Amino acid sequence: MSQTNTSLLDEVVQWSQETCRQELKSVLPKLTSLQQKSESWDDHIRVLKIITDMFLPHIDLSELEDECFSKILPKAVTLFESMMKEILDQVGGLSSQNTELRALLRNILQAMMQIIDVLSTCVRRVGSFNEAPDMDAIRSLPTCILKVLRETFQHCKESEVVYCGRLSLVADLLQGLFKEAYSLQKGLLELLDRISLDSSASEEEVSDIVTVIHSMLDICSIISNLDIALHANTWKFLIKQSLKYQSLVEEHLHHGDISTSLCENLLASFHNCVELAEQIKHAGLQEATQNPEYKLFQKTAKMCRFFANTLVHYIKEFKFFLTKYCSCFHKLYLQIISKFPPSLCAPTLTMALSEELNAAALVPMDALLLQLLPLRPFAEIVLQQDLRLGPEHELPQCLLLVNVLCQLATQPEEVQQLWYTGSQFSEETPRLPLYKALFTSFRRCFTERKERCLVDAVLQADTQTALLATDVWCFTARYGTAELCLHHVLLIAQLVKMCNTECYQSFHMGLLLKRMVFLMTPNHQMELVMHFPPSDVENLPVWRHVLLRALSQDARQRVETDIIAITQKALTDWQNGGYKLGQVDKVNVVLLSLLVVVQGQSSPEEQCVLTATRIVTQLWLRMSSDQIQTHPVLQCTLQLLLTLSAILVKNMETQVILQALLCVDAVVSQKCADQLLLAALQFLASLGKIFVPPDNQSQILPRLSHLFGVLLADRSWLLHQHALEAFSHFAEVTNHEEVISQSLCVEETKTKVVNYLSKTVNAKEDVESRLQRLKMETPEIEQHNEKLENNKENVCNKQVAEAVADPEPCPKRARQETSAEEEYSRYIQTAESALKALQALAEGEANMKTPPQWLESRLQELQTLITNICTARHTI
Repeated sequence: MSQTNTSLLDEVVQWSQETCRQELKSVLPKLTSLQQKSESWDDHIRVLKIITDMFLPHIDLSELEDECFSKILPKAVTLFESMMKEILDQVGGLSSQNTELRALLRNILQAMMQIIDVLSTCVRRVGSFNEAPDMDAIRSLPTCILKVLRETFQHCKESEVVYCGRLSLVADLLQGLFKEAYSLQKGLLELLDRISLDSSASEEEVSDIVTVIHSMLDICSIISNLDIALHANTWKFLIKQSLKYQSLVEEHLHHGDISTSLCENLLASFHNCVELAEQIKHAGLQEATQNPEYKLFQKTAKMCRFFANTLVHYIKEFKFFLTKYCSCFHKLYLQIISKFPPSLCAPTLTMALSEELNAAALVPMDALLLQLLPLRPFAEIVLQQDLRLGPEHELPQCLLLVNVLCQLATQPEEVQQLWYTGSQFSEETPRLPLYKALFTSFRRCFTERKERCLVDAVLQADTQTALLATDVWCFTARYGTAELCLHHVLLIAQLVKMCNTECYQSFHMGLLLKRMVFLMTPNHQMELVMHFPPSDVENLPVWRHVLLRALSQDARQRVETDIIAITQKALTDWQNGGYKLGQVDKVNVVLLSLLVVVQGQSSPEEQCVLTATRIVTQLWLRMSSDQIQTHPVLQCTLQLLLTLSAILVKNMETQVILQALLCVDAVVSQKCADQLLLAALQFLASLGKIFVPPDNQSQILPRLSHLFGVLLADRSWLLHQHALEAFSHFAEVTNHEEVISQSLCVEETKTKVVNYLSKTVNAKEDVESRLQRLKMETPEIEQHNEKLENNKENVCNKQVAEAVADPEPCPKRARQETSAEEEYSRYIQTAESALKALQALAEGEANMKTPPQWLESRLQELQTLITNICTARHTI
């Protein structure tokens, strides 16, 4: 530096702040020019310090960029880069003996810290203004600072390699350099956060913001292993800025780089979590806040959760720019799921570690999947026919498809069709229908399905084999992990939900589900409730197989409340719709689940019991014995009502019981299906628990005796055996002994009942005869099972097959037109049934007191109405 320039600097450093303010316009250009021409690092830094310390405080915001930043900062960055290069060129000779080189390198590091300090001074000056600056007013500042930060963090990250065992000679300065850079970045981010751009922003301003975001992404990739807080805060700023200026920058951002980097950081954090958890588990360390290893695990889990939630948020906001990267998201999902049970790759961890790992990674995966479901490219990748995965990802793929199936119910129609139907046209990227992909994936899980024989055994027709397989499955689940049991139950429940309720597979899988629920933890039982909420009609096939006493108090209360509510709604809808026969099947669906609630109650005073009794009473009053044979759907309703009434009989009114007996009488006389007759026997047996009031005994007890007599004389061995059991249960507890004697008027029937009650054994079958009989029965049973299994796709999977085969979904089922004759028949049967019930009521009242005074006038009105109908009929 020349003598003149040195004199100028020596003079300026003596000035007061007021003098600096007055001489700003004349001296600042000289100083900036001097800085540009400085050849010595020391001179350069000296000029920088004078400008920023003495003159920067007096420069207006509007003049900062043109008069100062644009002139001094690029040169400062060049100086910083040259210093970094010099270190890399000289560091090879560094040693404790080479004191001269050691001093040189330490001086360079100190000089670099001074440059960072100068940049921090600039940031503080801009931040001191009350108004937020425009991007144009400070354009050079963030650009130059980000270059310096990148160089600094990269050098600190590579320091162990760069200084190669001699790090201790400069470690204190490197630490100081990192702290200064950390502070500088914090100040810059706070400053940039104050800036706001609106829709009128110039292209240059938008470009500057995009450059800042991409520079931050570059820095994120460097600092990932340096400092957790710095890494998280940098990502927070990056995402915040992307969303703040979304409409301005979304078409310019490198979405692939950002999303890929988020995926990589999430995976890195997750794998670190898993490794730390395994170390804690294997070392037998205590999961306590004082444990350093556990603290580190918690911090890492927090970062994992942060990256997972950030990725979900980013995809939510920019999903239509991310369709090209769905393959990355798919792989990410599989890699994370593969580390959780029931995958063979999943580590065995303690409950506390598992719960934190679940919250950090597994829970956000559901939210991630929810964002990806509407994206066609994601569906095409997941459902591709020739999908090739490693063995460790076959089960995660299967679980992914199951989770898709669970979430689709809340999606719009077009999203459901995207997944359910598969590709429809040749120009589409080929994709399988979801159900087909699910079963294809399930078949590929060879290793994890080492219980595959159990699945096959449970789903085949022979009931005894299915029971044995159920025993083995439950035994396996009992000695496995709780998480494994949960995954088994969720899979079984999904299969139950998919099965037709009438097929044997539904019965077998339902039995397995019923037993497996007993083995679940209370938290996992609540998770089952969340996966298959009983408030949704489509989930009721799952809950009709669950015993409520197997559930925890919270889970049981939730299931009971939901089922009672949905039953009441179905009944109200049926009532408001005019009690249409076409809607009875919906009532039957909820009655099946109501039966589960009623069976689980221990006291007749339970609120659920009282509510169920009101529902059953209302339905009995709508039942017509004349319609049962004509309409099969009512036979199903009657069967359910009889089963429910057998449990609720103590809470039912006498007139309702009489109505039920009228229907049973019709069932018996019409020789209905066996299962309906068995339900009738169950109801008849329950009547032994009640005492019929004297005024009603003449109506009820003779009917009861007659029904028992007919059923006890039935020639079907199945019905006869159940009739004996039902009659014995009734006889053991009833107070109406006359029913017993009147039921046994036929001598043959009486003999059979006496033999049954006395446990008399019939003539014993010899061994040879028994063997011959069994040989004759074997082909019959095999033929029956073979018939069931051959028809299983037509029965159990019929709806699935139709959904796959039908390219056009039916938006609504066409209304079924009924003939005039059917309508006349239906209404006349309803009227006839009501009149018969009224007659029975009037006859019962006659034994106590006269009917109400208004009854005769109302009956006359009905007679007039009938006359009018007949007149209108003849007129037509």
